Amino acid sequence: MSTAAPALADGKPGGDEGRPKPPGKMSTVGGAQLGEPGTQVKLKPGAPVLPKDLTGRSWIVSDAESGEVLASHNAHWRLPPASTLKMLFADTVLPKFPKTQKHKVALSDMAGIGAGSSMVGIKENETYSVHDLWLGVFLKSGNDAVHVLSAMNDGVPQTVKDMQKHAEDLQALDTHVVSPDGYDAKGQVSSAYDLTLFARSGLQKKDFREYCATATATFPGATKKVTKGKDKGKTKRESFEIQNTNRLLTGAPGVNPYKGIAGVKNGYTTNAGNTFTGVAERNGKVLLVTVMNPSSTETHAVYKETERLFDWGFKASGKVDPVGELVAPKGATGAGKGAPGSGGDNAAGTKNVAHASDDGSSGMGIALGVTGGVLALLAAGVFVIRRRLPLPGQAGRRVPRD
Repeated sequence: MSTAAPALADGKPGGDEGRPKPPGKMSTVGGAQLGEPGTQVKLKPGAPVLPKDLTGRSWIVSDAESGEVLASHNAHWRLPPASTLKMLFADTVLPKFPKTQKHKVALSDMAGIGAGSSMVGIKENETYSVHDLWLGVFLKSGNDAVHVLSAMNDGVPQTVKDMQKHAEDLQALDTHVVSPDGYDAKGQVSSAYDLTLFARSGLQKKDFREYCATATATFPGATKKVTKGKDKGKTKRESFEIQNTNRLLTGAPGVNPYKGIAGVKNGYTTNAGNTFTGVAERNGKVLLVTVMNPSSTETHAVYKETERLFDWGFKASGKVDPVGELVAPKGATGAGKGAPGSGGDNAAGTKNVAHASDDGSSGMGIALGVTGGVLALLAAGVFVIRRRLPLPGQAGRRVPRD
C-alpha cells in the first residue's frame, strides 16, 4: 500500500489546470504496474489504440471473468466515490435481510441524511419490504433507503464498520468508509480499482444482479384516506414509478443504452464529480469499466468515456497483455478468477429489456439471461466461474445529486 495521503477531487469541471495530481506511488494490489501514475497498457501487434477522448482522473478496464486488467489510468488513486460506494453497501448488507421482510420506518431511521441527497421518497410511519428498499437504493440511489437499511443493520456507525471490514476482506485497501451512502464526507475515499472489486463481488449475488439491471419499478407511496366513491373513508396505499439513474442502462438525450449493459452503479457529488462502474457482455466476453471524475465538459461525459472504454476493451480482448489483475477476496483461492454470477428471474413490479449483441442475437432467449455471464462459487473458499448474467432494462432519468 502507498502511504501517500488521499487526493481529494475538487469537483470543478473543465480543464486540468489547478487539478490535483495523482501520487507518484500508489497501492500495488493487483500488480506493480497498477501502482504507477498515468495510463498503463501493453498493446500487442494489431491491438487498437486507446480512445483519445478520456479525461477521467482514474479509470480501469478489466475482464470480469479472468480478472485481467486490460488497461488502467491511476487505478489506485484514492478519490471520493459518491454513490458508487453504494455497491459496497449493497454487497455488505444485502445478504443480511430476506427481501420479503417488512419494516415500518421511524423518523430516527432517516436521521443524518445529507442536504441535497438523492431520495426515493420514503415516508415516516409507512411500511416497506426489504425488496422495496433495495429498489430505492439501486434505481433512485436513494440515501433515504440506505439510511433505513442501515437502521435495520443496528445503525449507521455499525454499517460503516461492516462495510470497512468487508472492503478489507475484498482486499479493497484504498477504501475508507465514512458514510454508507457515499455522500461527501471528510476522508471518505475509494479508487477505480476498489469500485471494480465491489461490483465484481456484488454481481455474484442474484439479488444484486437483479436490482442493478432493473430499469423501472413500482414503489410504494403514502397511505391516504379515500375521499369519494364506494371506498370513501377507507385508506389506500398509493404507488409511483421509479426509473434507474444509470444512463447506459436506460438511455437519455445524447446517450443511447449500451449494447449488453447489465448494471452497475453511477454517482455524483460536488466533491467527487461523476463516477460510474458498469458491466457489459458482448459475444461471450464480460467486461467491467470504472471511470471517476472526468474533466470534460461533454454532456454525460462519464457515460461517454465509459462507452469508449467498453468499445476499446471488446476490440482489444486477446490483443493486449494484462497490466494487472483483480484480486480475489481474502481466504479465497484462484486470485483473479472470480466473476459475476448466475442470472435469476426478476421480482414482480420490475422491468428489464434486453439489447441485441453484436452477433445479432436478441429476443426471449437473451431476456432470460445473457449466455456468457458468470457464477462464482465460494463454497470451500474457492473463487471459480460459471457463466451467465442478467440483462439490461430501458428508460430512466438521472437525479442531480446522489
